[in-house]
Amino acid sequence: MLPTTLDEAVSALSAVPAAVPVAGGTDLMADVNSGQLRPGALVGLGRISEIRGWEYQDGHAVLGAGLTHARMGRPDFAALIPALAAAARAAGPPQIRNAGTLGGNVVSAAPTGDALPVLAALEATLSIAGPEGARRELPVSHLLANVDMLRPSEVVGYVRVPLLHAPQTFLKATSRTGPSRALASVAVVLDPMRRGVRCAVGAVAPMPLRPLEAERWIASLIDWDGERGLAPEALSAFGEYVAMACIPDPAPEEGADPASGPVPALPPAALHLRRTVATLARRGLGRALA
Repeated sequence: MLPTTLDEAVSALSAVPAAVPVAGGTDLMADVNSGQLRPGALVGLGRISEIRGWEYQDGHAVLGAGLTHARMGRPDFAALIPALAAAARAAGPPQIRNAGTLGGNVVSAAPTGDALPVLAALEATLSIAGPEGARRELPVSHLLANVDMLRPSEVVGYVRVPLLHAPQTFLKATSRTGPSRALASVAVVLDPMRRGVRCAVGAVAPMPLRPLEAERWIASLIDWDGERGLAPEALSAFGEYVAMACIPDPAPEEGADPASGPVPALPPAALHLRRTVATLARRGLGRALA
């Protein structure tokens, strides 16, 4: 089934409850090929032209869910949302970037999805199309916390992103399982109007993590009037703060006597991951402030 509008796609999904929507198919087809998914039918979204571009609306960029990573990586888009463009360019080899879409990245909700920490840091929202022309808004973070919040027959049509017109960065470290799969990723967004810092860490948990206390602490140290820079020690401390918040020390066993011995240490792999997150957060904030 190849609908040409969002409403036609919703109708097709309503008519065949076992059907699954597909855009680029980079995640879905991997699940099909591995035997993890056997959809009763596919509803292709590739011919819905209305979700393949973007527009400005009330201080926001309304991004079509059909935007490909390749399109988001271009200079004109990078001038609009630099961190999302950087994440799109890091999404994998050309064949993945040419096929994979923003909406697919969100709905798949894979922990290593490169766009997800950026959308979390930007506090983006989704515009979802439902039966009988219904439309509703949902924060991206809510869907990532529970993919089942997307009701049967609904389709993500747009992603609404605030335009902050301020520095933002995306950095990631790749794992040994593939040159493009993130071991950890960090998005840092400055919000000078509210004198705030937003940070989201991806790939280390099932959904992006926001170290809110670290955000508030570092925002209180930044000279938002630009008269003095942030000390290197503060950048390093921010990185450690973020890493400790996302990858905390193991809790002592219930009922254990604190005086009986040292608290269990992090295993080497987790310790390495914590150090990686600290480095990415420190560098991301440093580049944003520069």
